[in-house]
Amino acid sequence: MFIDTRTVEQNTVIETTICIIGGGVAGITLARELSRAGVDACLLESGGFRPDDETRDLYRGENVGLPYTFADGSRSRFFGGSSNCWGGWCRPLDPWDFDRRDWVAHSGWPFGLDELAPYYARTHELLKLGPQNFDPAYWEREIGRHDVRRVPLGTGDLCDTVAQFSPPVRFGKTYRDELARSKRVRVFLHANVLNIDADAQGTTITRVRAGTISGRRIAVQAKIFVLATGGIENARLLLASNDVQAAGLGNAHDLVGRYFMDHPRMMSGKVRFRPGHARNKLYDAKYHYQNVAVSAHGTKISSQFAPKEDWLVREKLLNSRVWLYSKWYGEGSAGSEALIHCKEALLHKDQPGRSLKTDLATMVAHPAQTVGYGLTRLLQWPVLITDVTLQAIVEAVPDPDSRVTLSPDKRDRLGMPRVSVDWRLGEQVKRTFDKTFRLLAQELQMANVADVELDAPLEGRPWPAKLEGTWHHMGTTRMHDSPREGVVDSDCKVHGISNLYVGGSSVFPTVGANFPTITIAALALRLAGHLVRQLDMPDIVGRTRVEAANSEVTPMQGVSQIETLPIAASTLTPMIKEQGGR
Repeated sequence: MFIDTRTVEQNTVIETTICIIGGGVAGITLARELSRAGVDACLLESGGFRPDDETRDLYRGENVGLPYTFADGSRSRFFGGSSNCWGGWCRPLDPWDFDRRDWVAHSGWPFGLDELAPYYARTHELLKLGPQNFDPAYWEREIGRHDVRRVPLGTGDLCDTVAQFSPPVRFGKTYRDELARSKRVRVFLHANVLNIDADAQGTTITRVRAGTISGRRIAVQAKIFVLATGGIENARLLLASNDVQAAGLGNAHDLVGRYFMDHPRMMSGKVRFRPGHARNKLYDAKYHYQNVAVSAHGTKISSQFAPKEDWLVREKLLNSRVWLYSKWYGEGSAGSEALIHCKEALLHKDQPGRSLKTDLATMVAHPAQTVGYGLTRLLQWPVLITDVTLQAIVEAVPDPDSRVTLSPDKRDRLGMPRVSVDWRLGEQVKRTFDKTFRLLAQELQMANVADVELDAPLEGRPWPAKLEGTWHHMGTTRMHDSPREGVVDSDCKVHGISNLYVGGSSVFPTVGANFPTITIAALALRLAGHLVRQLDMPDIVGRTRVEAANSEVTPMQGVSQIETLPIAASTLTPMIKEQGGR
């Protein structure tokens, strides 16, 4: 059921069993699982069913670190959250991404990949993915095209990996009807959480207070609360809820908001193919992205080059992914940029300071650039490729000085402190970029595929202007067994608070080099099972570990030889009395 909070009676108190704050991937996944388990839940979503400027403005804040855009166009504050602007890339983290590495400060998860394996398996249905197979040889064989073929690699230090594409699933649209029909879940739209209230000791959450931009105020009381508003907003709400604990909830050791991470992205070099090797769609980000030509059995895929674990250990490097990136005629010109802005305007993406009239005038003034780039992007004509370079994303180091804090004097329309984001990256990240680019250039030359002229090394120099983030906001409420090292424990419960949990990528202790959405979804499925067990409900994730160990399993090919279980969540019987009732 959906309820517009703007129509709810002033100061209404809503009672429920579990209150979910945030209607993105984590929040909607939790709501669906709880509904299926027969648990009464309430989901609070800041926006409505589509973007609006007043709600979008609540995301804005100040950047005080590396040049970084973290609000406009990179997050979506309406039902579905960041799945509304997600590209669909999906691949589980590598096994070693969970390990403690002595050359990566503050690294390591409280558990390994085997713990998430059954939940990764279930994400394939949730995210509309293909088989649990990430083996490049399988996909090359099934696609069967001459322009989608693997590159032979010779050093033994690099391999090719596969990511699958979700369509992408827009959670707010795909699962809207299901939640509308639910008799257990009530979704309150336009409900912005203003404070998370705790008891006098700060050990139990008693309610959350929420309000609309129009001035309506409500409160929600529940047994359990789950904060799932994203890597920046999770920290913001905990820090701002400081009426009982002056430093904010869960912040006894000054960790909330610290360890902010994003995957940095860089380009380097010029690639000159040798005869017979140009225009391979498998590794080129311009051609393999959501391309039906790079698909099999209805599933689109992409391939990237990745360093092997042994090389990372030997070189003391971070994880990374690198691929080819074709540049099209007119790309980066005034005309092409204006064309991109017009497309974003049609998609209702936020563009502060942009003028449609100005962009149209720019396109008219640069017709060759605009038309050339537009046609190449639409028709993907290889003849209009002007250059090919390498593009990589690299794992970020968990740095306590890379952080999200509250602005001391800037507030939004609801009176909430705006955020200040200080994104930091160190020399280890630069060294990983340099060594990874160099390794791939060597591989391509050894395989007689291409010669690569690399740009000057990054290490020892300031970050160049072409550094980008990927809008993967992670790490600000990190997971660790010790409250002195993490905000949440291995069950994603906030240390020191009996009934407050956190969902989403803010709990990632380390982030690997893979795309986070599939891991966000897997953790949400895992958290749902834990919450149901806390309420003495049936285990919605299926069998126990002992039963699983004795069961027939299917390996997730191309990631690691780990055990995964097909889970049926539809066999549950509701066993809890609804509180507050619909």
